[in-house]
Amino acid sequence: MKGYGTSGVSPGVVAAVERLMRRVEDFPVAGVQFCDLTPVLADPEGFDAVVAGLAAGHEIGSVDYVAGLDARGFLLAGAVALRLRTGVLAIRKAGKLPPPVHSRSYELEYGAATLELPADGLDLSGTRILVVDDVLATGGTLGAAVGLLDDCGAVVTGLSVVLEVPGLGGRDRLSGTPLTCLTVA
Repeated sequence: MKGYGTSGVSPGVVAAVERLMRRVEDFPVAGVQFCDLTPVLADPEGFDAVVAGLAAGHEIGSVDYVAGLDARGFLLAGAVALRLRTGVLAIRKAGKLPPPVHSRSYELEYGAATLELPADGLDLSGTRILVVDDVLATGGTLGAAVGLLDDCGAVVTGLSVVLEVPGLGGRDRLSGTPLTCLTVA
């Protein structure tokens, strides 16, 4: 694995991920290498380094919310939001929130999925949002999150992920939105 981020990402972040990440061959299917970030998040110094990397380039006051994608993105977004002293949004999988909801469906390599946000009690019109997740693969989930937030009137100012799986087109699918990837698989 080699470092892959923007100029604001510290080499220490990449080193922490490389040192702590667990790789599992042939999971979930033969020929796929699963990159487990659980040990990175469980290590206080590794977690701190990742949070700093995800927040890099975003100053306090530059965003109104940090949005995390269900489920590992919640952990990361909460910590980044604390660092940036802002609110956190949980973008949920379908069926986890009571109606009414804003929703955005999208295609996955193995089916379809839907993301949701509450339609009541949360006005996102004109708000600036940083979207955070653990892994960028095909870009379907992050692209749907951007679309959902756009539908709600928000402005997505950036995307930050810990790990990018190259060769799956995710980066191309998200062109036009500033993207920070801390490292590649």
